[in-house]
Amino acid sequence: MGLMADRRRHDNAIKESLSTDRSTQAGSWCAVEDDDSLVWSPQAEYDRLRNVSPDAPCPYLSGVFWRSEAYWADSLDPEFHDRLMSRGFRRSGSIVYRPRCRKCRACLSLRVIVDRFRLSRSQRRVAGKGANVRMEVGKPEPTEEKFQLFQQYLNSQHDATMARTYESFAEFLYGSPTETLEFSYRLGKRLIGVSIADHCTTGLSSVYMYFDPDHAHLSLGTLSAIREIAYCHVQDLPYYYLGYYIAGSRKMDYKARFRPNEVLAAEGTWVPFRK
Repeated sequence: MGLMADRRRHDNAIKESLSTDRSTQAGSWCAVEDDDSLVWSPQAEYDRLRNVSPDAPCPYLSGVFWRSEAYWADSLDPEFHDRLMSRGFRRSGSIVYRPRCRKCRACLSLRVIVDRFRLSRSQRRVAGKGANVRMEVGKPEPTEEKFQLFQQYLNSQHDATMARTYESFAEFLYGSPTETLEFSYRLGKRLIGVSIADHCTTGLSSVYMYFDPDHAHLSLGTLSAIREIAYCHVQDLPYYYLGYYIAGSRKMDYKARFRPNEVLAAEGTWVPFRK
C-alpha cells in the first residue's frame, strides 16, 4: 500500500470536503485572486481556511501529517492554470490543490528550465536503454488497453485502496478541466507506459505516469520525463513542471536530478534550486 494508498486516501478526503452538488451550496462562483469564475468554492467569497482538508498521514515523510487547500475546477484555461501553479497549486482530476500543512513546508514546486536542460550520466543511460521505445502524443482517451496496464501498475504497488473499475480509472486520470496531453510509450506494438500532462502557456505540467511493471528496468518514469522535456523544447515551451519536490523523500528525490531547475519560493517567485 504505502505511498499510493496514503495519497489516494488524502485525495478522497479532499473530494469529501468539496461537495459536487452545487444546489446545496450557499456560496457562488468565485476564483483565486478575484479572477473570472473558473474555480468553484463553497464560500460566497474566497476563504482558503474553509477549503482545507482534514489532517492525514503524509505519504512522503514519516511521522508527519499533511492537509491541502483545494477547489473544484469545472474549467481551467492554460493562462489561469499557470497563475495557479505560480501560487503552488497542482491538479488532480477536477481538483486543484496545494499543501496547507500545520508544521511542515517541505513541498516545493519544481520546474525544469527546458532550453538549458542537459542529461546527466545516469539519464543518458536511461535514454540509451529506451532508444527503441516509441512515444505517441495525443488527446487523453481511456481505452481497455490502458485500463489493463493501469491495473498491472496498481498490482505492482500492492495498493488495495484504489477502486478498480473502468469508470473510476477514467474519472481519476481522464477527467480533466484543462488542456491536457497524453504520452503513450510503446515497445513494438506493446503499450508499456502512459503519461498525462497538462499543457499550460509556459510549459507542460506532469500529472501522472503509470507503466508496465515488467519493464521497470527501462526506468520509464525517468524516460518519460526526458522525452517530454524534449517535446517542450520542440514546442518552444520554456518549462517542464514536475510537481512537488520534497527533501528527504526517496520517492521525490529524483526530480532534483533534472537540471537546471527552479523551485517556487514562499513569496511566489521562482528561484534557482540548490539542493
